[in-house]
Amino acid sequence: MEMKKLLFILALISFSSNAQTARGVKIGYIDMEYILEKVPDYADANNQLEQKAQKWKQEIEVKKTEITKLKDALKTERVLLTKELIEEREEEIGHLEKELLEYQEKRFGPQGDLIIQKSVLVKPIQDQIFTIVQDVAEQRKYDFIFDKSSDLTMLFAAQKYDISDYVVKKLAASQKREEMTKKQLKAQEAKDTLEESLEENPAYTERQRILDEKKAAREKLIEERKLANEQKKADAAEKRKKLLEERNAKKNGTVIENKSSEDNKEEDNKEEVKDSGEEKVTTEEKKPTPAEIRQKAIDDRNKKLEERKKAIEDKKKKIAADKEAAKKAKEQKTETENKD
Repeated sequence: MEMKKLLFILALISFSSNAQTARGVKIGYIDMEYILEKVPDYADANNQLEQKAQKWKQEIEVKKTEITKLKDALKTERVLLTKELIEEREEEIGHLEKELLEYQEKRFGPQGDLIIQKSVLVKPIQDQIFTIVQDVAEQRKYDFIFDKSSDLTMLFAAQKYDISDYVVKKLAASQKREEMTKKQLKAQEAKDTLEESLEENPAYTERQRILDEKKAAREKLIEERKLANEQKKADAAEKRKKLLEERNAKKNGTVIENKSSEDNKEEDNKEEVKDSGEEKVTTEEKKPTPAEIRQKAIDDRNKKLEERKKAIEDKKKKIAADKEAAKKAKEQKTETENKD
């Protein structure tokens, strides 16, 4: 098959070389995968389909894990089980393995859900792209337009023959044209005609490429500056916050010292005021600091987490014990039936 493709390409090149001298054969190519990635509707729908595929893969992994556990359990308990129980478990494992293969085939097989849904998703857009490619071939007098991402192997293709970006542009214009009025449509067609005539000019194409590169570099520079400014603002905000915390901490310490000084002055005047002042200072000194409050909150949260963790562990142990008890009861029941 690969040899046939190679021979076909060589024959095409030979034909093109011979025909080039006669009338000038014009060849172009597109990259269908690249074009589809540039279509917003396709990208969104494809992301949703990928999420479905990931969910199916997770379900398959769960089934595989379950089968592995059953196999390991049978391997461990085989010497303790009767022949009938061993056959019963092997039959159950075989049934689960068969179900797993059927599920994999249903989701990811050649006729599976993933392939079918991808075909349904991509066909309308592909039809639209094929129509645009035909129009481009007629307008620009192309003799051949190939798909780089198809089964036809392309050994080499110069970038100047790639019309994928032009097809993307025409596709976007086609979708936009559906929402236009007649007047807007006429103006857009005139604009497209002008752009097409300019794009046929190699000097214009090169100049446009340089402008696009400069624009991309400028946008990148603006984005970097924006990120740098945001980082500076974040650093400044963090610095202000730290200064405020330090200032508040110093302020709280000064207040306590001032109150202690006032209480000492009152102590010289009246003994009763002295006692009440000492009690007040003691109460304020016992008042927790912000750091102590935060530490207490952290300790309380850690305590709750430990309690929750312990509860989960107890629950797991209980479930394991119940399973073990049920398992032993089932084996005893089976042995009793075998004896009878």
